[in-house]
Amino acid sequence: MKRVVIGLSGGVDSSVAAYLLKEQGYDVIGLFMRNWHDTTGTLSGDCPWYDDQIFAELVAKRLDIPFRFVDLSGPYRKRVVDYMFSEYEKGRTPNPDVLCNREIKFDAFLEEALRLGADYVATGHYCRKETFTQEGSTYYRLLAGCDPGKDQSYFLCQLSQKQLSRALFPIGHLLKSEVRRIAAEQKLATAKRKDSQGICFVGKVDLPTFLQQKLEPHRGDIIEISASWPGYREHTSQNLAELAAPYRYRRDAGKKVGEHNGAQYYTIGQRKGLCVGGTPEPLFIIATDVTENIIYVGQGAQHPGLYRPALHIRPDEMHWVRPDLQLHPGEERRFRLRIRYRQPLQNGRLIVNDEGGYLLFDEPQRGITAGQFAVWYDGEELIGSGVIDA
Repeated sequence: MKRVVIGLSGGVDSSVAAYLLKEQGYDVIGLFMRNWHDTTGTLSGDCPWYDDQIFAELVAKRLDIPFRFVDLSGPYRKRVVDYMFSEYEKGRTPNPDVLCNREIKFDAFLEEALRLGADYVATGHYCRKETFTQEGSTYYRLLAGCDPGKDQSYFLCQLSQKQLSRALFPIGHLLKSEVRRIAAEQKLATAKRKDSQGICFVGKVDLPTFLQQKLEPHRGDIIEISASWPGYREHTSQNLAELAAPYRYRRDAGKKVGEHNGAQYYTIGQRKGLCVGGTPEPLFIIATDVTENIIYVGQGAQHPGLYRPALHIRPDEMHWVRPDLQLHPGEERRFRLRIRYRQPLQNGRLIVNDEGGYLLFDEPQRGITAGQFAVWYDGEELIGSGVIDA
């Protein structure tokens, strides 16, 4: 009998995943991860980790499976949270959930599961895996979840073939409504529990307060840039580096409309939290400058400063979930593209040269943000990903 260690998080998705694995005849062990202790910046009303553990234990008892506990807060702080602080300090916007899956759930957690004799690890992600053999080699396909509103393949975009070989995703073929129904039928304690929100294992936070643990606040100016700023370029250039380059503003390019507490606390496309009113249309952040501590804003969701036709990924940040499909310098291919979770897939090309990868979109994209992950799909299969450089 194959043994599976499932990450029981205290939520309904992992609970139903554990139930399905047991029904399929696996030897199932529930393992709860404690990854975060500090409550600095956590919003009131958010469930602390010990509530999650209680629910996870109740589910394990109901399913009559062994329950284990592991504290991975050391690796989580070093490999996820410290990375977050470092990226925000540089004026970039990281995605900790992607890092958590690559560095914790399918690395540190996997190591702990193997010590428990696991053949596989399982999670409650809404995605699927397929295995096939080609020319004597075995490959693993990472596929989107069948629920279009819950597909979480984006969060697994940095996994390797080795990690996928050990992974199981028992609920990837289900709709969220079906997961809730199964949980209710099996009388699982998590059946009606709300889904977790916010940073993976930290919860919903007030981001500036959270970041102030390491990044000190500094007053700076908010500069409004007109939609008629002469630096906006046509999207018809054939120069990839030019098309992918973010707009560079100077203080004297616009007018001061307010102040902020630190450019590192804000991100491209953000609307809330500026505390500046009196404009005909809402203000959106179109650029941040952490060196000069300036935030640049523009009026309206259609401001040209929010849109760019391309982005760049450094060579060392290109990752191929399917290495057998990797493009090499001088090659390009059309894919379906995504630059953030829940964004509808976009049409475009991945062009690879000695400078790395360029994603060139058929239509300019709103809010391309350095530090986030861009991903490329062939149909429903996630082929690769990379950190947006600019």
